Amino acid sequence: MQNRLMEKLWTYIVHNNPELMLRLQEQQGVTQYLEEKVSGIMPQVMQLLEEGKPLYIIEETALEELTAGLKPSRYLYLLSVLEEEFPQDYKRLKENGTLTYEIVNLIEACKDIFSDFDFNTDNEDNRHLRYAIIGEVHNYFN
Repeated sequence: MQNRLMEKLWTYIVHNNPELMLRLQEQQGVTQYLEEKVSGIMPQVMQLLEEGKPLYIIEETALEELTAGLKPSRYLYLLSVLEEEFPQDYKRLKENGTLTYEIVNLIEACKDIFSDFDFNTDNEDNRHLRYAIIGEVHNYFN
């Protein structure tokens, strides 16, 4: 169960938080990070197993807990802004294979904005946040 949860968490990170993936790989801390995260929820997993909960429910519950701090994804937010507001840049970056790399760079360029707005699931639809991000992306490409 522990290995399966580590695999699922890693897959989630790769698809939703590539900036974290790259940082963990640079620091050679992937295994340690995954082991620490998963071992932290194993008591809850064991409790659910003892209660006889189905494995898919346990995995879903555990993954939700493991990824709670990784949501919302700044990467996916910027990806959608880029695709919707800067379609030519999006297409160019996608075609030349640098889309993920540039979005990771944009996460860094926009970190103060995300911080100032306390980016979270409750305010990810804030239009002022979006306008500020659009402005920073515009500056980034010009």
